[in-house]
Amino acid sequence: MVQERRQAILKELDEYGKVKVSELSRTLGCSEVTIRNDIKSMDEEGLLRRTHGGALPLQKGNQRKYSAESIYRNTDRKRQIAACAYEFIEDRDTIILDDASTSFHLAVYMKSHPEKQIAVVTNSLLVGNELADTRHIELYIVGGHVGGHLAATMGDAAVQNIEQFHVDKAFIGVHSINFDVGLTSIATPQMQVKRAILKAAAQVYVLADSSKFGGGYVSVICPVGRVHKIITDSRIGGEYIKKAEQEQIPLVIAGREYEI
Repeated sequence: MVQERRQAILKELDEYGKVKVSELSRTLGCSEVTIRNDIKSMDEEGLLRRTHGGALPLQKGNQRKYSAESIYRNTDRKRQIAACAYEFIEDRDTIILDDASTSFHLAVYMKSHPEKQIAVVTNSLLVGNELADTRHIELYIVGGHVGGHLAATMGDAAVQNIEQFHVDKAFIGVHSINFDVGLTSIATPQMQVKRAILKAAAQVYVLADSSKFGGGYVSVICPVGRVHKIITDSRIGGEYIKKAEQEQIPLVIAGREYEI
C-alpha cells in the first residue's frame, strides 16, 4: 500500500509538475498526515522535493539518471557511507565494487575525486557506466549474464571471471546484517558473486546503511567476522552498536568518527 501511494504521488508530479497534500489526500483516500509522512520520507530518499503544503519534482540537475529506485533511497546516508569508505582507499589501490546501491554511490564519489589513481573491477553495469572514460580510474568489467534489480553480471561466468582477479580491497553491499547469522543476500545469484568477491580481495568492506541491521534473511553470504570492516551511517541504533562492541565486530560509523 505504501509503495502504491508513492507511485501515485510520483505519477501526479510527472503529470502536473507539483502536488498538494490536501488534493492527494482526497485523491488517494487517506489522511493528510499519511501523505505528509510519505512526502517527508520521499524527500529524505531523494525522490522529490518537499515544499510547504506539498511537493515538487527534483530540480533538473537532480533528476533520475537510472530507473532503479534503490539508488535514490536513503541517499544522504549512502553518500555519507561512500565518503567514509573512500578514506580507506589508498592511491594505486585495486578494488572491487559490487552491484549494491551504496557501492554505486562510492563509485560516484570516486569519480569526483581525481586525487587517487584506482583500478576498479565491477560486475555492475551502472558503476561501469559512471566510471567509463574517467581518467584516474582503470576500469575492468566482469563478464556474465546480466540480471538483477540493479543491472549487473552474475551466474557461473561472472563468478569464474571474478576468481581470476586478486585485489587489495572490495566494497560490497548486503541485504541485511544479522549478528547471530551473518551477512545476507537477497538471492542465490547475488550471494555467489559476493562469495567470489570475498575470495578475490585481501580486505572486504561492507557498506550498509542503518536500515540494513536486524530483520530476517534469505541467503547467508558469510559470518560477520569474515569481513575487514562494516561501514554504516550515524542513524544506527544503539542496540546494534552495543552488540558490535560486545562481539568485537569491526564497525565504523560515518560522521561520528567511531570505530571498533
